[in-house]
Amino acid sequence: MMDEVIRRVRRSVAALVLAGLVVAPWVVDDYTAAILARTLALALVGVSVALLTGVAGMPTLGQTAPYAAGAYACAVVGSQISDVGVVQLVVAAGAGAMLAALTVPLVVPARGVIVLMITLAICELVVTVLGRWRSVTGGTDGLAGIAAVRPFWGLPALASDQARYLYTLVVVATLVGAVLLLLRTRVGLVLRAGRDDETRLRASGHLVPLYLSGAHILAGAIAGAAGSLLVVAQQYISPADFGFDTSALLLLGVVIGGTASVGGALVGAALVIAVRDWLFGVLPGHAPLVLGVLFVATVYLLPSGVKRVRGPRDRSHPQTVPPSRADATPARDHATVPELRA
Repeated sequence: MMDEVIRRVRRSVAALVLAGLVVAPWVVDDYTAAILARTLALALVGVSVALLTGVAGMPTLGQTAPYAAGAYACAVVGSQISDVGVVQLVVAAGAGAMLAALTVPLVVPARGVIVLMITLAICELVVTVLGRWRSVTGGTDGLAGIAAVRPFWGLPALASDQARYLYTLVVVATLVGAVLLLLRTRVGLVLRAGRDDETRLRASGHLVPLYLSGAHILAGAIAGAAGSLLVVAQQYISPADFGFDTSALLLLGVVIGGTASVGGALVGAALVIAVRDWLFGVLPGHAPLVLGVLFVATVYLLPSGVKRVRGPRDRSHPQTVPPSRADATPARDHATVPELRA
């Protein structure tokens, strides 16, 4: 009974949040609409982090690398080739997926904390290249004056912050819906089974590296698409948008929201970015302290994130962050893998 009540409360809250996001551009000022658009773009990167960390079992600090690749690819295309949003979105997603594919041999064979270190190194390398490749990226000064995007051919450009926010909201909702549908298929089951018990999944004949490589490339494409939304939202990008602090905030948001939950990743990432953007102005110099307190409170009070809050019957069996594939125990008793072969 309690679980059913909690589920209904979640659905009601989700419906209210979605309704609030839809009506937001008509009730907030331009500055707030611009912040909300950037928050949605970063929340989409948080979805890619949750896909790797919580579903595939590959904790990452490097999703800002394909995020940056998509943003700069979109900026170059928007300045020199096409100002159509669909074209820029496809190019940005392709750039993010390509960068992720190039790093597959480094990331996929690694396990546990080593994945964090490798992805962090990739992120820092990409930021360094962006800062020094002035002829294309503008160096540390970044790229400014990017033309306003048109959603489709024949439509007017998105000239206001409200219009850019609505465009970002539609794209994020579409991509998140596609990810949720994918995770309900056989692919999602295999990824979760590999996260829980890679040895057993390999023994059943599944090509685990192939699935993990696909998840890594898909996450790169999602982060790349988010990069194009950042360009649409602020029409300016620089290497400072993709540094380690952004990577750490995204991972923090995913942990707060629940690593195995796409919806939780959206909520957590949005919450962290809101704290960063708003509290830096309200409490100068104290926003990092608030983020630290938020993180510690989440770890102790909600070890599985805000999306995984359960009723009293589940408190004796708390769900924790999914273990890395290096720590998986072959003796775990579940029927996930056999069911996949049916």
